Amino acid sequence: MKKIIVVTFALATTVLWAFSSAHAAANGEQLFQQRCSACHPGGGNIINPKATLHKANREANKVNTVEAIVGKMRNPGPGMSKFDSKVLPDSDAKAIAEYVLKTF
Repeated sequence: MKKIIVVTFALATTVLWAFSSAHAAANGEQLFQQRCSACHPGGGNIINPKATLHKANREANKVNTVEAIVGKMRNPGPGMSKFDSKVLPDSDAKAIAEYVLKTF
């Protein structure tokens, strides 16, 4: 009986982890579409075409981690809107950053 309970718990934990990961990814994409895509369509940059969200540009500009992307959202350069934690909670900012890293 204990073995069945342990296996059931392990399975439930795995399913919940998989669901939360999938939800976070979808949430990151949705948040990106709502908050970022107007200026960064397809990972581009309508204000500064040399500072896209694509991997090569992110690496060249040392914006290639979740922390660095969130930092850029919180303290952007000229032309970009500032997304402080009152406007965009940390969990949402991280979800967007993870989406950017995975997608572009």
